[in-house]
Amino acid sequence: MEITKNIALVAHDHRKKDIIEWVQWNYELLLQHRLICTGTTGKLIEETLKAKLNDTGRHIEIKRLKSGPLGGDQQIGSMIVQGEIDCMIFLWDPMTPQPHDVDVKALLRIAVLYNIPIACNRSTADFLISSPIMNRVYNPVLKDYSGYIERQV
Repeated sequence: MEITKNIALVAHDHRKKDIIEWVQWNYELLLQHRLICTGTTGKLIEETLKAKLNDTGRHIEIKRLKSGPLGGDQQIGSMIVQGEIDCMIFLWDPMTPQPHDVDVKALLRIAVLYNIPIACNRSTADFLISSPIMNRVYNPVLKDYSGYIERQV
């Protein structure tokens, strides 16, 4: 991971307000990194940051993917596999069933498999974004899965 991180931001419908408040609170730190978001979450974050930065002359580019249920979660997962995501803030709603629950589980699984730091609530997101490691080169330990790949079926 380089000094400038690629941060995935994802939030379920009932958690969009939380991620917007979190972005408003942490926008100065977020400006130092690249943001990748699923559809609606990205639109809301973009609007929030434009309003925050309107008078400063600063701006941030946000890569917006598809909405989660339309494949955005899978796009993030693919980017993790390709080494294009360094960490993920994924505020999901544990109290509401999701129509794309299988995709959500697959995204969390792939993030764990590739040792990507994941924050699933605001407190953990605060710890993650404020970590001294966020502003330096970091080489996470990756498990060797070559035995799995080369196994005989």
